[in-house]
Amino acid sequence: MATRIVQQVLYQEVADRLRAMIQTHELESGEWIDEVRLTRELGISRTPLREALKVLVAEGLLRLEPRRGCFVNELSARDMDDIFPLMAMLEGRCAYEAARKATDADLLRLEPQHAMLQEHAAAGDIDAYYACNAIIHEEIQALADNRWLSDLVDHLRKVLSLSRHKSLALPGRIKESCAEHMAIFAALKARDPDGAEALTRKHLMRQLDALHILDERAASSRQEHVAQLLPREPGVKTS
Repeated sequence: MATRIVQQVLYQEVADRLRAMIQTHELESGEWIDEVRLTRELGISRTPLREALKVLVAEGLLRLEPRRGCFVNELSARDMDDIFPLMAMLEGRCAYEAARKATDADLLRLEPQHAMLQEHAAAGDIDAYYACNAIIHEEIQALADNRWLSDLVDHLRKVLSLSRHKSLALPGRIKESCAEHMAIFAALKARDPDGAEALTRKHLMRQLDALHILDERAASSRQEHVAQLLPREPGVKTS
């Protein structure tokens, strides 16, 4: 029995490590999972690695293709449109319950995080902003004190980590996001559950809007690039 417990702990640790590698883009979206390389780098055998891969496949972070192996999943535009409304609903409920249950001491502990968020937004430091933003979301989730709700949020948050903080690349989005967070925090301090929920839902959906804009701009840029590469008809002048 002792050996089996150790094995279980090991594959869970490997799953945590792989999850972190995906979130930091050490393993990129679409990348093939090289099991030989990973066993060598992590200093483990194939058995705990394969058990860990099963966990990440179940979470939606990896996909298994017959006779080809595992690949880091890629979120399509359809996936984002399906996931974000659900995440908005769930995190909105977290904010609702947090506004009802949080003590003055709980909210006081959130003050420094929001001050840091404002500093990172002013500096335009996307990586630091994202890390602080993630902590705030997790803290509000914890203040909701609802393990059933928390389990659902955790699962979708892992899947959304595949896109990480892409939405913050949209010019002006980091400052808008910060303003949205400050409004949510004000609603929490005012003990306004409905307001906190509505603002949180809007905050999540604004992220999706930003992703749509970025995708449209990327598609337009690709079309312009292709047009420049196409041969022009003789006698046609360009402006």
